Formats: sequence, C-alpha cells, structure tokens
Amino acid sequence: MMKKTVILAVMTFFGAVQAQTDAFIGRGDGKVQIGANFQKWGTGIQASLDRGLGESFSFGVQAGYVMGFKEFDYLDKPKIGDRFDVKVRANAHLGDVIGLPQNFDIYPGLDLGLKNFGGHIGARLFFNKGLGIFAETQFPLARYNKDAADYDFLNNQFNVTIGASFDISKK
Repeated sequence: MMKKTVILAVMTFFGAVQAQTDAFIGRGDGKVQIGANFQKWGTGIQASLDRGLGESFSFGVQAGYVMGFKEFDYLDKPKIGDRFDVKVRANAHLGDVIGLPQNFDIYPGLDLGLKNFGGHIGARLFFNKGLGIFAETQFPLARYNKDAADYDFLNNQFNVTIGASFDISKK
C-alpha cells in the first residue's frame, strides 16, 4: 500500500511539473494569492495581488491579518493596528531566466509596508490555467519601530505563507 502511495505521489508531482501552463507570462500577467500565514507570535491570513509590468518584473499589493496570537498576561489583546498590515511589493520572476518549467516560478522581491521595509522570496506551481499553489517567506530588513516588543512583532518578523494562487490574466 505504501509503495503505491509513493508512486502515485511521484507521478502526480511530475505530472504537475510537466503541465502546460504559465506561472508568469510577463507584461499583463495577473495573480491573486490567498494563504495561511505562520509566524512566531501568531497565525493569520494573507492575500496578495500582483500585476506583470515587464518580461520578468511585477508590482503588487498585499494585506495580512493575524487571527491567532500568543497572549501575554501583562497585556491586553492586540489592537486591530497590531494585527493588520498592508504592503506594496515588487517581484523579479526568475522561472524563465534560470530555465524552470513554464508552470513553475521563483520570485524574490522587496516590500514596503505599515510595519517595515522587507524582503520576500516565493515560489508558485500551477496545475492548470487558473489554479496553483504557492509558498513564500518574508523577513524585515528595517523595522520602523527599533524597540519593537510583544504585539509590535505581529506582521513584523520572519514568516511563512502557503496557499492557493489564481491566474486572473486576460491572456
């Protein structure tokens, strides 16, 4: 039974990698991503919208909200401003540049948000024209509050997001 499961998983993975769809098409590309966000002080949701501006470049926005968080006995619950973050972001899409399959893309980038100036690196894998999965890590490069403590770290620390990616391109 285990052998059949492993063979099925491998076949599914290689089938997905060989799918004929584009993870990034350049100018006019549009992607919406929705995922679960995991960080040391909490978990939440994150949504982003990216628009292709060139052959290997996109620009977008991102919003995140921490729903579950570590509570501190000596503090009240975090306010909405502590739990919410909005960022503008720019990505360099490397899939075509380094010769990855059409349906797979790696994208490092920079983001500027309400909490910090940071960087991110992500990957997308598309199964068909409209649906894929993504994973992304984000990290602050410069926090606006150098004395950040407790709930100030929500949306202001290294985090990982995984979820679904949707192609909204008109091409």
